[in-house]
Amino acid sequence: MTIPSTSTALLLVDPLNDFISEGGKLWPQLREVAGRLDTVANMRRLLAWARAHGTRVFFVPHHRASPDDFDGWRFLNPTHAAAKQLRPFERGAWGGDFHPDFQPRPGEVIVHEHWLHNGFANTDLDYCLRNHGIDRLVLAGLRGNTCLEATARHAVELGYHVTLVKDATATFQHREWAATMEVNAPTFAHVIDTTAGVVADAVADASSEGGVS
Repeated sequence: MTIPSTSTALLLVDPLNDFISEGGKLWPQLREVAGRLDTVANMRRLLAWARAHGTRVFFVPHHRASPDDFDGWRFLNPTHAAAKQLRPFERGAWGGDFHPDFQPRPGEVIVHEHWLHNGFANTDLDYCLRNHGIDRLVLAGLRGNTCLEATARHAVELGYHVTLVKDATATFQHREWAATMEVNAPTFAHVIDTTAGVVADAVADASSEGGVS
C-alpha cells in the first residue's frame, strides 16, 4: 500500500470527551477495549503523522445533544432512544468538546455533525473531501462497529479508497470490534492495517517521492 499525502485525508471520527476522556459518559463502556488496543495513543500517533507529513485532517463529529433533540420524532431507533436518556455529547458542555489531544488546527476541516452513525449522511463531508482533491481515506475514531464502519462503507460506495486503522478505534465489547475488523470490513475496505503499518507505509511513500530523506 502507498499513501500519497496530497490526495489522502485522515478522518478522525468522534474524538470527543464523552467517548475517550476519563469522566466521559461513554468512556466506562469503551475503557476495556480501548485499553487493550491502546486506542487513544494510536489516534494521537496518526494525528501526529498526518500533521508532520502534510496529510490533510478532517474531523467528523457527532451531533451535539440538546434537550429537545428527539421531540416529535416518528421513528426513534435504538441508538437515539439511548441518547435521549443519556444525552452524550451535550452542546456547550465538556462532554461534547473535542478531547484535548484532538483539537483542530487552522486549515483542518471540521465537517457538519452526523446524527447517527454515518459521517456522510446529511453532512458536507463528501463535498469537502472532493473540493480538497481527496480520494483516499484513512479512518480512525469511535466507535468501530457504528460510526467508523458506517462512514467507511459509505465512502467505498462513493468511490473512495478506504483504509481502516484497526487499533485506532474501540467498541463497547471486543466481539463488536472483531465483527467489524475481522468479519465485515474484509468485504468492503481496501486496506485494514495497524497504526504502525499505516505510518510506515506513508513514510515509505513520501521517501520514494523524495519527501523524506
